[in-house]
Amino acid sequence: MADIAEPRAAPARHSTAGALASLSLAMLISSLSTSIANVALPTLSVAFAASFPAVQWVVLAYLLAITTLIVSVGRLGDLVGRRLLLIAGLALFSAASLAAALAPSLALLIAARAVQGLGAAVMMALTIAFVGETVPKERTGSAMGLLGTMSAIGTALGPSLGGLLIAVLGWRSIFLVSAALGVVAVLAAWRFLPGDQAASIVSPAASIVRTPGGGKREARGGARYDTLGTLLLAATLAAYALAMTMGRGHFGGLNVALLGMAGAGAALFVVVEAKVASPLVKLTLLRDPVLAPSLAMNVLVSTVMMATLVVGPFFLSRALGLGEAATGAVLSIGPVVSAFCGVIAGRAVDRLGAASMVIAGLVLMVAGCAALGLLPGLFGVAGYAVAIILLTPGYQLFQAANNTAVMADVDGSERGVVSGMLSLSRNLGLVTGTAVMGAVFAFAVGSSDVAGAAAEAVAQGMRFTFAIAAGLVLVAVLLAVLSLPAKRPA
Repeated sequence: MADIAEPRAAPARHSTAGALASLSLAMLISSLSTSIANVALPTLSVAFAASFPAVQWVVLAYLLAITTLIVSVGRLGDLVGRRLLLIAGLALFSAASLAAALAPSLALLIAARAVQGLGAAVMMALTIAFVGETVPKERTGSAMGLLGTMSAIGTALGPSLGGLLIAVLGWRSIFLVSAALGVVAVLAAWRFLPGDQAASIVSPAASIVRTPGGGKREARGGARYDTLGTLLLAATLAAYALAMTMGRGHFGGLNVALLGMAGAGAALFVVVEAKVASPLVKLTLLRDPVLAPSLAMNVLVSTVMMATLVVGPFFLSRALGLGEAATGAVLSIGPVVSAFCGVIAGRAVDRLGAASMVIAGLVLMVAGCAALGLLPGLFGVAGYAVAIILLTPGYQLFQAANNTAVMADVDGSERGVVSGMLSLSRNLGLVTGTAVMGAVFAFAVGSSDVAGAAAEAVAQGMRFTFAIAAGLVLVAVLLAVLSLPAKRPA
């Protein structure tokens, strides 16, 4: 992946636990702030006398900021120093959370959430990148598993904590909690994270590149931030994310136009990155034998996982006849299982190897998708629970192994941007899954009004959707098998 690999120094042992704790807190906060705001939307609609589509931008602004900027901030961390930028991102997140809590209007609340999303993008991109600087290489899988666990805990905790806070203290309290947690994370990062080693990255004397003939020469001038590439990538990703999320299940002319803009933006981005001296994303990264298939697998797997959130509530309520409370309780099984099995999955990766655990996790996911298509129709809620208990550990195992395989030998000057690309591929999968798997489900049900469809039609839609999901994961298995012997060039 890199032109010249840096030796990976073992981190100081006394700082490892504290550093992992600070990274885990950053991951927890970023995922918590996504799910905790969802439960506040009905309250915000009343508080600001706004329509539900309008208040949905409280969530969408946060997610768009993360999706459009996560690669760019990862690259910025490579250039200016990851510790400095992570602390700045945490501070920005805290300040934006406080601004959201004090917002007097919906427009200002949405703006604050967009800034909060920028801080969260820094946190998501750099927590994974920091693993290489905080733990020994043989414990990378365990660290990735821990971060996956914290992300799952944040996702699971958000709705219940948000509901409690809103009921007792009002909607502003959910953002005050985020601000307080952000301050704690800033102090922990300042205290425990190792110092930056970015000086060698931006120093002209340390900038060495390979010539077309295979030799080496010093680059003229240090690495510079690719502003044009950043703007192009952000616009491209924003257009794609909006195309996938706007329309509430209806794919019309606006969505097609946005997809066209995203395609044109992607093509222009590739042209620009091939010409600039210090590109935001080196195009050689996309030909890397480990990274390229890993990103593709991440998109496929995240698309499938989103199907459980899109299809699950309709199946449980319409086909099985569960009430809102019971549906929420059953849907919480996945995040709870994730919280318990993340660290275990990471340890398995360390002991058995990342490549084999990627395949094992995907195979388990195929079994889980097949079970979701079959067991709930036979055994009801019990069948649904068993299927989720199969699917979720497979996802956690895949995530820990895939992140470990990608980040294990990444050059120090590229950890931030590669980590950002990993997080971006996951987010793109989630965004795509919302639209695509929702459309597949509606097609199988035979009605755009899924909420009013007959129970048997919804059950049929569930079977068909997860048959498609199993097929997508099988494609990921094929990619994993084909890339298994791949090694990065030294």
